[in-house]
Amino acid sequence: MDEINRIFGAKARVRSESMASDATQSTGSRMVLRHRLQQLLTCVEDLNPKDELKVAQTLDNVFLITSIRMQGLLLLFFSKLEHVPFIRDIRTTYTRTGLFGYWGNKGAVSVRLSFYGHMLCFLNCHLSAHMKYASTRVNEFECILDSQTFECQKAPSVLDHRLVFWFGDLNFRIQDHGMHFVRSCIDSQKYNLLWSNDQLTRMKTKVESLQEFEEGPLDFQPTYKFDLHSDTYDSRSYRTWFFFNGKKRKPAWTDRILWRLRPNPTPPEDPDPGLKKNSDVLKQIVEVTENPLRITQELYTSHMEYSLSDHKPVVGCFRLELRKMLDSPLVCLRAEGDWSADIDSIVLYSPQQPFPSSSWDWIGLYKVGFSSVSDYITYTWVKDNEAAFNDELMQVFMSKEEIPVRGGDCVLCYFCSSLQSIIGISETFKVHASKVALEEGLMPEKLNGLDQIVADEFWK
Repeated sequence: MDEINRIFGAKARVRSESMASDATQSTGSRMVLRHRLQQLLTCVEDLNPKDELKVAQTLDNVFLITSIRMQGLLLLFFSKLEHVPFIRDIRTTYTRTGLFGYWGNKGAVSVRLSFYGHMLCFLNCHLSAHMKYASTRVNEFECILDSQTFECQKAPSVLDHRLVFWFGDLNFRIQDHGMHFVRSCIDSQKYNLLWSNDQLTRMKTKVESLQEFEEGPLDFQPTYKFDLHSDTYDSRSYRTWFFFNGKKRKPAWTDRILWRLRPNPTPPEDPDPGLKKNSDVLKQIVEVTENPLRITQELYTSHMEYSLSDHKPVVGCFRLELRKMLDSPLVCLRAEGDWSADIDSIVLYSPQQPFPSSSWDWIGLYKVGFSSVSDYITYTWVKDNEAAFNDELMQVFMSKEEIPVRGGDCVLCYFCSSLQSIIGISETFKVHASKVALEEGLMPEKLNGLDQIVADEFWK
């Protein structure tokens, strides 16, 4: 949540009068990141139709769940709105590996979450460059796995998650083959002749931590290194320390997408269920048996038309088949009575299951079509404005001062601070135009209406 505010300059909520928000960033920095996101979306929207990837259509109805950035390493997690109440316990973290762990030019950022009760982790890495540092890259990856921990009892580390996606500029190269042979294989599309000398493929046969990760076939041309704004592989001459021309970079599959489905646990040799270790293993066996999760990669390719970098982006499309461990949101909420800017309004909500509520929970009013948790028009702190309606139903007041005078179609969302996620979304309801404003002759176009929410500011 804080990272969204820092990156995109969204409105910050302050819990009390004595607190000030430092979740801001320079205008120039925010513009750079917005430009980068726009490039990303443009890249996806321009995919070749023959790839049968419908991401462009999907982007019209997606919601930004969370994001994390470490210098130039950015991870954005989107979802369709229908899944949002079932994406819970969201956590982000990062690991620096550059300059002995002090600099974030290399390293990893990650997002972990519960998706319908299944624990997923997304790990975006940028590992050390250059041909001779294959072992260093593996060491960095293992360091990242060891150092990244989460405040989650069921999955405190990366490999504890049911499914892990590992991707990014992993920087593994094609060794042994010369430049002429590599480019000849690329020109003739005989990529399979290069697979055996791909460093990551080789390392997977030697390093245990890599062997459980799967990857689709590299049936696309290497994505590094290109001249900027072109489809031409590296043609520049490099100046070395002693003023000799350095070698051109050999093409390589530096940009990769891998995944790991946690192996099924082995039944304990000692059947005594009283032992904690045995109890944990038995619980995992029951979870895997009763709540299966299967993954299939449907597409793995590069997008060669993108030319703003010396890398070409890689796209992976996966199908997840799972049994939902959750089938209802944690909170049901609705707007009570007529809503307008003329009177204070009432929200009714009822917890469907126990959840870790806190004084930092809030309910936001959103325009239909919102795309981020920070797109709220206004909000109210649950505990500050709450009153019991009956034993099962709670009533929360929302001030008329921030309700838009022009009205429109809206929804309410309950945000749980402890889970860092929206755990309930209301049905769409109508906010009526202010009668007082119309009677007093105030022109609606001069007032802050629904068409001036933070989402519009996002793209400026």
